[in-house]
Amino acid sequence: MRRPIHSVALVAALAAASASAQTYPTRPITMVVPFAAGGPVDTVARILSAPMAKSLGQTVVVDNTVGAGGSLGVGRVARAAPDGYTVSIGHWSTHVVNGAVYALNYDLLKDLEPVAMIGGNSMLVVSKTAVPAKNLGELIAWVKANQAKVNVGTAGPGSGTHVSGVYFQNAIGAKLQFIPYKGTGPAMQDLIGGRIDLIVDQMSNSMPQVRGGKIRAYAITAKTRSPAAPDIPTVDEAGLAGFHMSIWYGTWVPRGTPKDAATKLNGAVVTALADESARKRLGDLGLEIVPREQQTREALAAHHRAEVEKWWPMIRAAGIKVE
Repeated sequence: MRRPIHSVALVAALAAASASAQTYPTRPITMVVPFAAGGPVDTVARILSAPMAKSLGQTVVVDNTVGAGGSLGVGRVARAAPDGYTVSIGHWSTHVVNGAVYALNYDLLKDLEPVAMIGGNSMLVVSKTAVPAKNLGELIAWVKANQAKVNVGTAGPGSGTHVSGVYFQNAIGAKLQFIPYKGTGPAMQDLIGGRIDLIVDQMSNSMPQVRGGKIRAYAITAKTRSPAAPDIPTVDEAGLAGFHMSIWYGTWVPRGTPKDAATKLNGAVVTALADESARKRLGDLGLEIVPREQQTREALAAHHRAEVEKWWPMIRAAGIKVE
């Protein structure tokens, strides 16, 4: 008996979908880092790219698209073809804060689809080695006494380092001078070179320099000490109680990306986060990988929305704007 034409079409469509699911990916995947090379997002991306490539069977190319506090790189992905070959990696600043401080031409929640949560990274209060303070209490006293000329580096207006710096100056009751850079990497180089005084920076970016004796760390912005830096006190222990902040990382694709592609990408991230070498390297940087049940697409979607609802009102109330 002859099959109805629509049945034949349905079978063909299902076969094509099945073939697509089996063949993706067929070419290299670009992971867009919205900051300069050498910064924390770039470091995390490069750690994950190799095990992800092994899992996917295709090269994962890390591409740095710099500018406007990371919003240009994220926007590039939001407007990219939804085919699974362009991935956004970013954090709390790029995918939450930027929506409150920039007039974006894309919607962080509607134009991107979640892939996977990676982990969280507490901040460190760090300074150049020439600063005379030896602990956080002494640093606060020194900053307040010299606030008219204390320069604080940031990765740009509205970045994690900027919001953290504003949070810090408000917590200690001082008025500091913020110096924006095109990423945390360049800011760190100037801190090491003594051209700026202070950064409230992510552990993933700061710890290698702290261990190398190139900068000085005073406290971690978490409730408990980090296994990656057990000798560094928490802000509560160091005398600035309640100054808590963590930058969480995730990956996204453009809205409309086929579910099978997003699911395969999620699997690649999950596999990378289970890789012993990657876990060690991320742990050494101070990044705490979220539990397996929080690495799902659904968990990232829920957390992303909750963070927008929490931080946007607070940032706007503080008057943090792009200058």
